[in-house]
Parts: sequence; C-alpha cells; structure tokens
Amino acid sequence: MAEAKLSAALLPAHATPHPMANPGYGKRSAPDQLRRTNHDFAHLPPREAAIAAYVDRLPDGADISVKMLAKTLPYGQCALRTALNNLHQAGHLRRGRELLATDSGGSRWITRSWWSRTARDNSWWAAFTRGDVPEPEQPPDERARPTRSRAHILLAALGRTTPVLSLSAADCAALAPLVEEWFARGATEETLLTALTAGLPTPVHSPAALLRRRLTDKLPPEPPAPRPPRRVLECAECGVPGRPEALPGGVCAGCRGERAPAHPRTPLPAPAVRTRAGEIRAAMSVRRRERTPA
Repeated sequence: MAEAKLSAALLPAHATPHPMANPGYGKRSAPDQLRRTNHDFAHLPPREAAIAAYVDRLPDGADISVKMLAKTLPYGQCALRTALNNLHQAGHLRRGRELLATDSGGSRWITRSWWSRTARDNSWWAAFTRGDVPEPEQPPDERARPTRSRAHILLAALGRTTPVLSLSAADCAALAPLVEEWFARGATEETLLTALTAGLPTPVHSPAALLRRRLTDKLPPEPPAPRPPRRVLECAECGVPGRPEALPGGVCAGCRGERAPAHPRTPLPAPAVRTRAGEIRAAMSVRRRERTPA
C-alpha cells in the first residue's frame, strides 16, 4: 500500500496522460505475471517502489526512457537511472534488443524495455530470451454471450451457395472443430470452400458425412513450428548485452570471456629484493667488463 500511495503522490492532480513512445517501442509487459496487489513492490526501497508502481500502471507502449520519466516524475535523470538499474537488479526490468521482420522481407534490431510486475530471476529471463515462456491466455469473460465461431458460420453458410450442402445446427457444431483445425494450419476460407464444394457427386445423400470425409482426407499438413524470437538482454550483473543462459550465474559472455580479472602480483620480501638486486648489478658489471677493450 505504501508504494501505491507514493506513486499516486508523484504526479499533480492536473497531470496529463503519460506520453507514448513511437509505434513498436516503449514499455512491453512480460508474460505470465501475477495479479496486481497493493504490496507488489514492498521489498524495494521507497523511491524504487514508487517508480515501479508508477511504471507498472502505464499501458504497453508508454515511453519509459529516463528522459521522459524525468519530465513526468519529481526525480532527476541521475536518480531515475539509478532507480531503473536497481529495478533491473531486482528482476522487474530488462532492457535489450529484439530482431523483427520488416515488410520488405528483411529484418532489423529494435530496442526493447520489458517490464514484469512479478520479480524474475536470471533463469526466467534467460528462458524468456530464448522464447520458452509462452504468452498468457486471456481469461474468458463469463459475462460474454456465447457466439458462433468462424468455423460454424462458414459451415452454416454453405447451403446458401451450394444448397445440396445445407447443414443443421447440430451438424455445424459437430463439424466446426475439423474446420478450426484447417484454420489452425493456415488455410483460408477460400481454400476451405474450394475443398468442400469442388467436384461434388450427384446426388449428395448425406452432406454432413461428405463434408466430414473431405475435411479429414484433405486436411493440410501442419505448418513448421515458428522460430523463437531473437532477443539480446543486458546482463543483470554488469549491464553488458549478452546471453545470460550461455554461462552460469546469469553473467554474459563479455563478463566471463573478454573481461578476465587481473591477478595482482604478490610483493617479494625485502631480503629477496636485495638478493635479486645484487644479482642484477653483478650481471651488469660482468657485461661492462666484457665490452671494455683490453
């Protein structure tokens, strides 16, 4: 409750709606989050809790960059940058890039800011980066009135254009799952209608049986599994973009490979230093005598 009160006090009563980012950018909510409560951010310091509660209530697509938050919240850019880094460490925020396909057939990397009300550890964010975290299903609205599905409507309309394929409501309900499977495999309504109505026998004794046979025998093959999205997140330890699942502890490859820690030399004791210095002076004296002509 404390962070909710703080977030409510961040903005004046006449505050305008928070600005949105350009289409395709801004805040993106991570999937599979718990329901919002009044103590979601009780484990955070007051400043971080207030900022987290404010960001959590912004819609997807809102501009949550440091500069924009500094224009809206009573904190400077340095304080906000520190707070966002702390939220990053706590598992609520991840910045990174995602590879998206363009209309021209190519691809481009865009900047992403993923937000999770539920704190996540490095292993969860690693699974999210690989695309192993499924998108949440929308809960059904119990108040919504049942409506006919797209498959049911297509089957019921067959009798208008092809009277010999007129079906009862019970036949449409029984055949609708087979039509839904065609749609799930990428078939269009035109493709389906052609498969069901082309080359009909004369006469058609049982429209439902004929359609069931065609829906089963001509079922298109399953489409190939979609490739998981390509994402690169910042390391939770150092902020360097990398692949946290590649190495243990959620540390990116740059931290473990290219930034090997330097090992300081252990100083020699004083007697050893004097002995070594004497050896060096003796060797230099011998070299000078050898170079001096007789």
